[in-house]
This record gives sequence, structure tokens and C-alpha cells, in this order.
Amino acid sequence: MPPTHQVTNQVPPLTDYDVTAADPALWAGLSAAGAEPDPALADLGRRYGSAPLQQAARLANEFPPRLRTHDPSGRRIDEVEYHPAWHLLIDTAVTAGLHAAPWGPDPGPHAHLRRAAGFYLANHAESGHLCPISMTYAAVPALRRQPELAARYEPGLTARHYDARLRPAASKTGLLAGMSMTEKQGGSDVQANTSTAQPDPASGDGAYRITGHKWFTSAPMNDIFLTLAQAPDGLTCFLLPRVLEDGSRNAMQLVRLKDKMGNRANASAEIEYDGALAFRIGDEGRGVPTIIEMVTMTRLDCVLGSAGQLRAALSVAAHHAAHRSAFGRRLADQPAMTAVLADLATESWAATLTGLRLAAAVDAGERDLLRLALPAAKFWVCKRAVPAIAEAAECLGGNGYVEESVMPRLQREAPLNGIWEGSGTVTALDAVRAIERSPEAVTALRDELALAAGADPRYDAGLHHLDAALAAPEPAHARGLASLAAKLLAGSLLIRHAPAAVADLYCATRLGADGDRVFGDLPGGFAVRDIATAVTPQTG
Repeated sequence: MPPTHQVTNQVPPLTDYDVTAADPALWAGLSAAGAEPDPALADLGRRYGSAPLQQAARLANEFPPRLRTHDPSGRRIDEVEYHPAWHLLIDTAVTAGLHAAPWGPDPGPHAHLRRAAGFYLANHAESGHLCPISMTYAAVPALRRQPELAARYEPGLTARHYDARLRPAASKTGLLAGMSMTEKQGGSDVQANTSTAQPDPASGDGAYRITGHKWFTSAPMNDIFLTLAQAPDGLTCFLLPRVLEDGSRNAMQLVRLKDKMGNRANASAEIEYDGALAFRIGDEGRGVPTIIEMVTMTRLDCVLGSAGQLRAALSVAAHHAAHRSAFGRRLADQPAMTAVLADLATESWAATLTGLRLAAAVDAGERDLLRLALPAAKFWVCKRAVPAIAEAAECLGGNGYVEESVMPRLQREAPLNGIWEGSGTVTALDAVRAIERSPEAVTALRDELALAAGADPRYDAGLHHLDAALAAPEPAHARGLASLAAKLLAGSLLIRHAPAAVADLYCATRLGADGDRVFGDLPGGFAVRDIATAVTPQTG
């Protein structure tokens, strides 16, 4: 090799490692809920840190899905072709039960929490494939509002078999669900939908024919779709199969695939329904109440997804700093860099504990807490992940700006969770509505936050400010209210379940600081080295 091509002071690949090994927040969150250590979770962590899945993540993004509208004979087929790497990623998630294990016949204790931990870990490999995984998870509780449909489709949705064949649901070993809710004129305002649904008694009880245009349909090759349309008595939720029982394609045409900033491994389509066969879920005119529980599940996954992406970016940054030297010392030993890593680790601790606490609330049936805490957390965690991942990328310098570092892909993915299932303002306003309409939700949040009262004066001051905001919530201040509620929830969890150094740093910088600050702009006197070292991956 020519002497100019000798490589020195470059970082070894972060591959074939256990992504759970240097993640104390993950294990603390599980322990806080009383979940026993799960060897299967460590096995999954090694799988998501393995070279084959990391390569699959790269290939699935470098070779994004392609739309094929017609076959060679000119017949309309409306199919999306995926790279084999996509199918490997989906198969891994389905086999692990990340799509629907808590709804299965034998979920076991802490089912939603354990599934949440696995979903969080999967983001260390690739996030785009988790869209159909999350939609399947969220579809089951909505489907149960129509027992005969649940009996027909739930066994396939909960099966741990990935079956990519385009066939009638009854002939497949496993099913995945999608969602087709928004339209171009309404977005989050689904009441503005104009798609129509007319009863079709000839096709069976509860059958309708839907006509209309949908602006976003994620994973359009899935087997069934939950969609909204205007029935004679108002907006209604429907189940729409991709393939009909006789093997023919439903009247669902793919107009185009969206050219997205990120989430490129996953296909998102504009579609047309032209008399497509669908089956009503719930009563006519009750479309929004029918999908509320579905929204709870998908918003939970937004929090977990952002937490997982942030943790993945932190791992890359900490690994780089541990192996790269500058000015005579490792980057990790440079005080300014150590401060940045510790600050990012603290943000990751907060996001991870928050996501796992919300998942534990699903297990415990804490609907009142979720009604307020979930939209607030979704607003804050998803929004904070974007600058945190950008800061983690900057830890790599120029190397963080090239695709091989994985950081550009993480940065492109990061904004999506803040947009999906209600962008920032919509989600913050949902938190305000929960305060106004559900006093029991306010009580549940206050009870949760009271568990850490008296431990830190900055936290207690935050509680005082929140009490004032809860007494007179104003839509104009929805973002500030949601932010404060989410930060206090994280602060409470950190005080109770994180090392004292992490909780102290969080309260000082997130609850006690005034004005804007950048990551790494920390006061003195904190054990930043210990915090940063604890999250640095170990290879070999």
C-alpha cells in the first residue's frame, strides 16, 4: 500500500456490538416498572448492532422502494418493489414481536413495556421499516371495536411470521396493517376529509364502497388499511383490504410515491380509491373516537422512535470520541467534548425513561396519565431529538457529514416523529385540550410528578410554575405548557431512577437555566466524565 494511503487516527467501525450494553437508561427504565432483566432483549440488542442488519439498513436506504403501476402486458398492478434488505429488517422486527406481541394470545407480564424496549432498540439499525411495524401495533385496538373483523384479521396481525406475498389475508401466515387517514385539504384536520363511503349490502354486513384521494398512505403494500371516509352519518373508520377474498386487487390505485427528506426505505404513497371495498369499524359518524386509541399507540412509538434515534446518534458520537485523538489527547478526554457527550447522554436518559414510563402506563391501564403526559412528551421528546442528533453528528466533525457515518440518515429521520400523528402545535394543543376537558388527567400527572417533590429545589420550582399553567391553560401558550410538563415528567423519572449526577445535571440545565443554551454549555462541578463514559459502546 502506498505510504500516503496508510490510515491512522481513524475510528474503527461501530459494528457487531450489543446496543444494550452501554445503555443504563434502558435497564433503569425497565427496572423502574418492575420488569425483570430479559436475556431476549440483550439478544435483540446484539442483533440490531450486528453487521448484517447494519448493512441491511444501508442498502434499504440506498435502494429505496420503486412504484410499478403496470405489468408488461399493460395491466394495472399498483405494486411497490423493495430491496431484499427491507424484507430482512421487517422480518427481524416481526419475528421479535415488535409489531403486535402485546395483543397476542400469550403476551406475558409487562408486554407493552418489553415491546417498547425492542422498538426503541430497532431504531439503532433503521427507522423507516418501523412505520408498518408501528401501524400494525396501533391497528389492533381499533380493530377490536368491531369484533367480527378482529376475529378475522387479528390472528394474522399478531402472528410472528412475515409474509410479503400479495394474497388474500386468509391465505397468509402473517399480516401487516397500514393507515390511510389524511387528505391534501386537511392533514391533521381529518374532519375535513372528503372521501365518501356508501353502504354496499351486496358485499356483506358492514361493507361499503369508498371513493376518494388520500394524501399519505405509508407502506402501501401492507395487507389491510385503516382509513377514514364520510359515510351517510358522518366521518367513519373503515378496514380496507389490499387483496380481496377472491384474489383480485381492491380498487386502490397508487398515484405516486412521495419523495421524502428521510424515511426513504419506507414507501409513502398518494392513493385513489375508486369504489374500493371496505368494512366499517365502529358506528357511523364515530371515526375520530374509533381511532383515538390507535393514535395513543402511534404517538407512543413516536416518543420511543425519537429516543432510539437519539441513543443511536449518541453511541456513534461517544464511540468516535473514544477512538479519535486531537491535540495530543483523545476527544473523549478533552473537557469541552466531554461536556457535550455528557449533555447528550443526559438528554438521552430523559427521553428513554420517558418513553418506557409511558409504555408501562399502557400496561397498567393508566389512561388518565396518558391523556395528558403522552401528547406533552410526544411534543417535547420528538422536538428535542432533532438538535441533539445534529449535535451528535458534529462530534464527528466532517466525518459526521458523510453517509458512511450513519449520521446524515439519522438527521433526515429525526424530524419525522415530530410531524407524524400531529405536528408540534397540534400535539401541544391536544395537551391543552386534555387539561380543559379531563380533570382526572391533570390529577394523574400531578400525582406522578409529586413522587419526586422535595428532592431538588429547581424541580420544585418547576412544579410551582406548572401548577399555575394548569390552573389557566391558554392555547397560545400550549407549546410552553407541553414543554414544561414533559421536562418535569423526565425530571421526576431521573430523580427517582437515574444516577444522582444525571438527575442533578438535568435539573440544573433543563429546569434551572434561563435563556437559550447549546449542548455542552454546562456549569461547573458536575461528574461529566462518568456520565459520558457510561454510555460509550464497547466493541470486540
